[in-house]
Amino acid sequence: MSEKGAITLYYSERVALALEEGHIPYDTIGFELVDKPDWYKEKVYPPAKVPYLVCGGPKLQPGDAPPPDVPQLGELLVILEFLADAFPSARLLPPNPFLRAKARLFCRAVEEKCYPAFRAVFFKQAPKEDLYAAVEHIQGLLPPDSGFAVGEWSTADAVFLPVYLRWTTLMQRYLEESMARLSAKKTWDLASVKPKLVRRLDFFLAQAQKGQQQD
Repeated sequence: MSEKGAITLYYSERVALALEEGHIPYDTIGFELVDKPDWYKEKVYPPAKVPYLVCGGPKLQPGDAPPPDVPQLGELLVILEFLADAFPSARLLPPNPFLRAKARLFCRAVEEKCYPAFRAVFFKQAPKEDLYAAVEHIQGLLPPDSGFAVGEWSTADAVFLPVYLRWTTLMQRYLEESMARLSAKKTWDLASVKPKLVRRLDFFLAQAQKGQQQD
């Protein structure tokens, strides 16, 4: 049960990721996004979007109206900024101002380029070139020597990871259906291909190291 001052999140995976990473206690209220209940628009958030964050007050149940005198926020990036400022010990953004700025730019790129392109391609059959361009843009923002968006984990990763996981899930389904076909089974042998891939990767890494030494 929430104590006074706790957080209630009208569910969003990306905000929940940040809360979990920061070890920030919270309650969630979820519902089907394609069939949102009337009470959400009428009593909680008139735009009826998620996420929505209520910070403080009593424990809320589905259908409850949050107290009007407690802080409440909509919009994903605004909520993440608020959490980073309100819970500095959670280190949701790097302490370095430059890296914080890069994290914000990364978040904006995912929201404005990557996420819309992903939805358009996979759910509206839009041209794939838009998604390729968005992925290339995101890749250009990644540091060369780290798996996270700006070096250390930040809200930028919370924004991007669910998009990436959905993408890989859809691609995994494509892979499974393709590999179930007899033609693929006859022409693809991972046991024989894998050593070749490793040798090629070693070659490319060696070439890259040579280039760095010459520079």
